[in-house]
Amino acid sequence: MEKKIIHFETLGCRLNQDESEGAARSFAVNGFSTDMEAVSASTEIDRSVVLCIVNTCTVTGKAEQKARRIIRLLLEKYPESVVLVTGCYAEVDGKSIESICPDRIVILKGTRKFVLSAVAEAMAFGADFFQDSGLIRRDGLNDFVERLSREVPPLSLDESSFSLKPDVSPRLHAPVKSPLVLDEFSLYTPVFEKHSRGSIKVQDGCNCACSFCRIHLARGKSISLDADEVVRRVREIEGSGVNEVVFTGVNLSQYSSRDGKGNVVNFPALLSMVLESTSSISLRISSFYPQSIDDALCDVLKNPRVQPFFHMSIQSGSDRILELMRRPHSVSHVVKSIELIRKAKENPFISCDIIAGFPGEGEDDFEMTKRLCTEQNFAWIHAFPFSPRPDTPAAVMKGQVPERIKAERVSWLTEKAVEGKVSYVESWKGRTVSAIVENSRSLRNSRESGVIHAVTENYLHVECRVPDSRIFAPGSKVSIRIDGVLAESIGSGRELDCTGTVVFP
Repeated sequence: MEKKIIHFETLGCRLNQDESEGAARSFAVNGFSTDMEAVSASTEIDRSVVLCIVNTCTVTGKAEQKARRIIRLLLEKYPESVVLVTGCYAEVDGKSIESICPDRIVILKGTRKFVLSAVAEAMAFGADFFQDSGLIRRDGLNDFVERLSREVPPLSLDESSFSLKPDVSPRLHAPVKSPLVLDEFSLYTPVFEKHSRGSIKVQDGCNCACSFCRIHLARGKSISLDADEVVRRVREIEGSGVNEVVFTGVNLSQYSSRDGKGNVVNFPALLSMVLESTSSISLRISSFYPQSIDDALCDVLKNPRVQPFFHMSIQSGSDRILELMRRPHSVSHVVKSIELIRKAKENPFISCDIIAGFPGEGEDDFEMTKRLCTEQNFAWIHAFPFSPRPDTPAAVMKGQVPERIKAERVSWLTEKAVEGKVSYVESWKGRTVSAIVENSRSLRNSRESGVIHAVTENYLHVECRVPDSRIFAPGSKVSIRIDGVLAESIGSGRELDCTGTVVFP
């Protein structure tokens, strides 16, 4: 029987990417083909796709606009499919998404996306949301999702939970004997379809309530995966041959769990547990809050298996604006945290987020941000114009900054970001670093030989020459000498940062 195709689209953060990989794994082990290549205007119409899953973001209005554009493309390119939309945007504004095409769109709140594993199981068992043609009946899938979304996790589901209709779509593999148990950390996989580096979700939600942010509304309060389970999963990922794993979460600074002996485990302790229980896999931290970077964390960061890459959520260089933002840190926290990191790691890649044009941000405030960015010499700055989000205090604050001024400030920050990355790459020229070979779509399409794309330990995206044209599989660890900076590529927003050469022992 021809496999039915499940198509995935993922927007936003690395956490979303991790969850999509976990969901794709659930469908794959249940006998379905999965496709994670992004849809585009040039994508050919494909009637074999029966379900599209869109994992959305709500950080900015542009993120939501992009989600709506992708949804419309999916409806056009995959005309036989139902489009299931989940993620943060679906959590906070599902009705407006559904209105795009009520006959084909199903909304699954982002806080319930873990039931995607049950959708995969139900489809394999032959649930009654199938039509006689084998295509998915939108109303049947919607009823199934709504029923599971009313349950309190963890959910324990067995064969009787799936309303079987085997005459329509027989199960594609032998029935499991144990129930399917689902909770907020169920979308996990030790193998990865789209990414060459592994990832693991260890935390979700946020206890902060920053005045501009909608994520704490979309994902709820902070929760953490049990420390012993984190260790078990990282060991499994390492055992599958993955050379690097990225720790993901909404706010890793708020990670808090207990080990098997009942001891409280914070994030530095978690890293220590994983390092002690594994042998070779490298660990990367996706993002961290400045006020939580202390001596205890930096003692762990000194371990050579912790990658020298650190992204901090800073947002402003003005204490007055940080207070209006309800951020849990001050500028002094930022400066101190960077000082500690640079003592722990040699010449690390340090990047940050900055919001330009927050309500009330005057020229003096922005000058403070410019001074912070200049003095701290960030390797990259993710600059965003302030985007008023519904149901947040900042959306109705006085002193809204004109779009023209926001654009000017973002332009300055972007130029500083390019300058910072060029300077950082230059500081590594002629030096050898370890890297992970990427699954490069551009190289696959061009069939170019003797060249690989890789991401270095300090997060430089390198186009590498292989002297003897040896072939390296995606995910392989290699040593690379940094040869030169690709300033034009950095300035134009393309992914590649530099050139290099593979160095053999």
